[in-house]
Amino acid sequence: MQRTRAILFPDVPDGCRSSTAIVFFGRIARMISLVAFLGNHGKKYEGNRHNAAWLFADSLPLVSSLSWQSKFRGSFARADIPSPDGTARPVYFLKPETYMNLSGESIAAACAFYRVKPEEVLVVHDELELAPGYASLKWSGGLGGHNGLRSAKASLGTADFWRLRFGIGRPEHADIAAYVLSDFGKDERISMSLVWQEAGKLLELVLKNGPEPYLKEWAKKKITG
Repeated sequence: MQRTRAILFPDVPDGCRSSTAIVFFGRIARMISLVAFLGNHGKKYEGNRHNAAWLFADSLPLVSSLSWQSKFRGSFARADIPSPDGTARPVYFLKPETYMNLSGESIAAACAFYRVKPEEVLVVHDELELAPGYASLKWSGGLGGHNGLRSAKASLGTADFWRLRFGIGRPEHADIAAYVLSDFGKDERISMSLVWQEAGKLLELVLKNGPEPYLKEWAKKKITG
């Protein structure tokens, strides 16, 4: 297997050179420049299943150590992340505070300001179509009825962005809204903390090396359960 080359691209045309690109299997692959954690703003939503991404963010030493500010209709922070070539590059972190259904407006505002392309965006969110205990790294694809993803697609003009998904499963009853807006149970929270721990290791690798090397392993990875 040809390995990822993380170099300064002497063989890449000048117009294609970017601090956010690496060569992957002989072609240009984008690095992640913006990580958007989807959730609902407000104390009553803090422990909800729909806030799995925010809970994940809060569990990460890197994220919790950042200096956050109110910007782009959300909470925003920046970190300098080491690249494979040994240099550091900026990565932006965003928690949209527009509520879930308008998350894309916050994401698009940050992308426009920093000139981040959709393919450089990683959206972190809860996923009904994955069982609890599973996590998934995914490129593009359908929206699965997720209003936050729907908003991101509408605001970015494309569904071609990366996703890191945390399985919450479907409820036995038909009231999806009530389910996603209810809190994780005690045992669920313990299980999710193990998922977030492993996903945190993945995120560090993705930010350093790009997401593509990890697609196969993390397409649908069972961590607990």
